[in-house]
Formats: sequence, C-alpha cells, structure tokens
Amino acid sequence: MIGTEIELPVVDGVLSGVDFGGHGEGVLLVHGSGHNAAAWGDVASSLVSECHPIAIDLRGHGQTRLDSTGPEQYWRDIGGVVTALGWDRPVLVGHSTGGYAVTAATASGLVEPAALCIVDGMVLDDRSASLAEHAAARTTEAADRLRTMFRYGWETNDDQMHAYVEQCAREAGGDWLNAGARHELVEEVTRRSFLHRGHRWVRRPTIEEIVTVTTVEPDAEVFPSIEVYDRLTCPMTIVLAEDGFYASRRDEVRAVVDAVPGRRLIDISSNHNIPMTRPADLAAIILDLMRDRAAASVGNVG
Repeated sequence: MIGTEIELPVVDGVLSGVDFGGHGEGVLLVHGSGHNAAAWGDVASSLVSECHPIAIDLRGHGQTRLDSTGPEQYWRDIGGVVTALGWDRPVLVGHSTGGYAVTAATASGLVEPAALCIVDGMVLDDRSASLAEHAAARTTEAADRLRTMFRYGWETNDDQMHAYVEQCAREAGGDWLNAGARHELVEEVTRRSFLHRGHRWVRRPTIEEIVTVTTVEPDAEVFPSIEVYDRLTCPMTIVLAEDGFYASRRDEVRAVVDAVPGRRLIDISSNHNIPMTRPADLAAIILDLMRDRAAASVGNVG
C-alpha cells in the first residue's frame, strides 16, 4: 500500500514518514534497524478500515535526513512525533529495534500509549550483558559483516542503486530475512533505504549511525536491558517469531509477560521480519488491540 509522504517535526528537524490514511484511532508503526516506513505497507493496508496508521523513518534511515548524534535520540523522537500528530494515547507498534524504541519512549514517560505491540523486538539481558552486546556491535568485524550483508553506508550512482534494488527483490525468496515477503514490497523498502545526497545515493543506515546508537550510557535511566519492562504499566502484547531472534529465549519473554497483568504473548510462525512476511496476521493482532482499547473505553465510561 502506498500512502502519503509526510514530515513530522522533532526537536532539531523533521522525520520523514508515510501516512496510510484511514479513519479512527492512531497507530504509530516503528521499523527496525535497516528498515524504513515502507516495511509497513502491507500491514497498513489491513488496518486502514478501522484505524489510522502512520509509519516513520527513524533517524539515519529511509528518507529522514537527520542522523543520530547520541544513542537515545531515535527513540526520544517518538514523543515529538506523537505530539506533532496531536494523538491522544495511540497504539505504538515497534518491530525489532523499533520494539525497543516504543518501549523506551513509553518507559521514559515521553508517550502514554493506550497499548504497546512489540514485534520480535525485546531486550532480555541485564545491564552488564547488554553493554557487552552493544560493544560487540561496534567492532570492526561487526561493521564489515553489515557492509557485506546489507551494504550499509554504500555510496553509489543511479544505475548501480537501481540494479541493487532489483537484485534484492529478485532474490527475496532465498533471503533469510525476506523469504515470504512480496517482491514488490522488498523493492519498495530497499529503494527507500537509499537517500540522495548530491550526485550520489547513500545506503542507510551508515555504519556511523549503528555505532552512535549502540554507544549507550552505562548509567542511563532508561537502558536497553530487561529492567526497562519494570517501568511499563500500559497493556503490552509481544509478538514472538518462531524462527526469529528470540525464539530460543521464549521462557524469558514469557516471564516478562507474566510479571504484570495486561500483558500477553502471541507466537507466530515466521522469521524475524514479521511485518513484511506475515503482514495480515500481524495486522489482525493490532486490530485486536484496537478493539480491546475501544471496549475498555466503553467500560470506563459505563
């Protein structure tokens, strides 16, 4: 589904996004690292009949020209986005790193959502293990892997960019991340990941962006570790991919869910890239959240 391009003001500039239209309550869709707003197109097509989905390009991603200069800006921007949209208690949906982004924005008090939907995007380590994991993401070896796998930071010309986009779409069926996604959707997401700068195209995010957002402060109040869930009081649904990044840690996810009433765990047969490979199923989960919210509102009024 192709929506309307929009710009949303944040503290030092604007984020690019896509307004998919529709009517009803707001749903903010937040992508993971390496993706962008286009990744939500097929999910949004199943949402617009009952709500109003908008997806954003986080800093350093897609068509947003802002880059991160600190590790928390990308999730703190969510507060500015919700304010700019004038939404009152929207549902926040985040995939992968976007799952932590909506979690952190809520835990910090920047946003008071009606509910969170975290899509294969957990933080399950304690603070010390998380610091070690983030440090490992900043090594030369890690950077080389990202360049090889995804061409992050690649600068190229028109012809090479279009050839790469077509290649990614053509090979999607054999790609561990995109297998099961529509080839046209893979093409849209890949094309949106290139930002035009001067006479060249830059594949985003760059390695510098990855390094910046993984340089977390050890004593940060809101920190990407399992303790962050202790700060959440709103209803939360965790969608766990059976072949995703956290499948082997399902018991830990279950413990987070069982710790507080109003949380639920939904398993889904998918690889990590649920928004692109199982969009209809994910949309149905989000719509259930919206209906639960509506029912709760009626109950409170009564």
